[in-house]
Amino acid sequence: MNPLLDQCLQTARQLGASDVHFKVGLPPVFRIKGALRTVRDMPPLSGEVISTFAINLMSERQREHFDREKDLDLGYSDEQGGRYRINIFLQRGSYGIAMRVVPAEVPPFERLTLPEVVLKLANEPRGLVLVTGATGSGKSTTLAAMVDAINRTRAAHIITIEDPIEYIHRDQRSIINQRELEFDTTTYARALRAALRQNPDVIQVGEIRDLETIETALLAAETGHLVLSTIHTIDAVETINRIVVAFPTHQQAQVRTQLAGVLKGIISQRLVPRADGMGMVPAVEVMINSQRVRELIEQPTRLREISDAVAAGRHPYGMMTFDQCLTDHVRRRLVTYEAALAVATRPDDFALAFHGIDIGSTATATTVKTPEPPPTPQRPPDFDRFGK
Repeated sequence: MNPLLDQCLQTARQLGASDVHFKVGLPPVFRIKGALRTVRDMPPLSGEVISTFAINLMSERQREHFDREKDLDLGYSDEQGGRYRINIFLQRGSYGIAMRVVPAEVPPFERLTLPEVVLKLANEPRGLVLVTGATGSGKSTTLAAMVDAINRTRAAHIITIEDPIEYIHRDQRSIINQRELEFDTTTYARALRAALRQNPDVIQVGEIRDLETIETALLAAETGHLVLSTIHTIDAVETINRIVVAFPTHQQAQVRTQLAGVLKGIISQRLVPRADGMGMVPAVEVMINSQRVRELIEQPTRLREISDAVAAGRHPYGMMTFDQCLTDHVRRRLVTYEAALAVATRPDDFALAFHGIDIGSTATATTVKTPEPPPTPQRPPDFDRFGK
């Protein structure tokens, strides 16, 4: 489509970048292992070049949408088969482009360093499973890995509704139909309602954004389907709150009961730099809808107790808090103690718990020495860290 754009994207894949940013007056900016970098000898891009990129990426219908809304989400495949999730927007009257690099294949579940309980949630026959976290926390990858695990092990009809389609799934034991907003359907809610008439076993909704989508997802889970989706929330408590407060006040008690009945689990994610410098590793909070959690969901005054239930629910349910997961990662030398401490939910409690102090009691366990991190790899000489 555009040789210069494809050259930039090929460079991104060679460097292992997760994202590429195009802004007028700057060379292409790559996010590599969480850090923004430019590559030496790549010149700044003019407004004309970036507008050409943007216009060539959009279809006529998408251009009409962009002219109306001033931003646009879309997918793109290059000539080498690489896929990208793209957002085109305006800033100070000029085009800006942010591109997420989508791996060519769905990463196997085993490579994602996720706890086994996540795989158990993927094997649920029905109900609602939510993956939450900030933008760029790996939600889409976790969701794709769960769908891939179902595809490899179960004979099921899977429908995905995405904006845009990121990972391409190939039929294995399952049949997978992938629908993209704007091309195959108009809204998440409309596609989700239609999916109920398409004989699905599993429905993946790219994101729960509005009341209508929440209502339809709850209905789908109630009627015997496994519904997998994402929400931009930081943890289980905020996720439950976000769903409930989306409804009018007079419906919220009913929604709490409905949610408590269909919810199977909530997986919340944060990405942490690996100790060996080779990318990022997810730290997760996993809430399983145990009997105790179900009772807490139904009682709005006790919702904050869910965090304690998660901390205490590791055995037999496999639940874990962010800080428990981070402690495991440090002890396995996947991340450094300093990196874990920087993203811990309760840094002071994490420091005490990691060193073996049982918070809330006078008993002190054996202190565990902080593992020495592996040597930090030297930055390749052809990189300029962004801004230098």
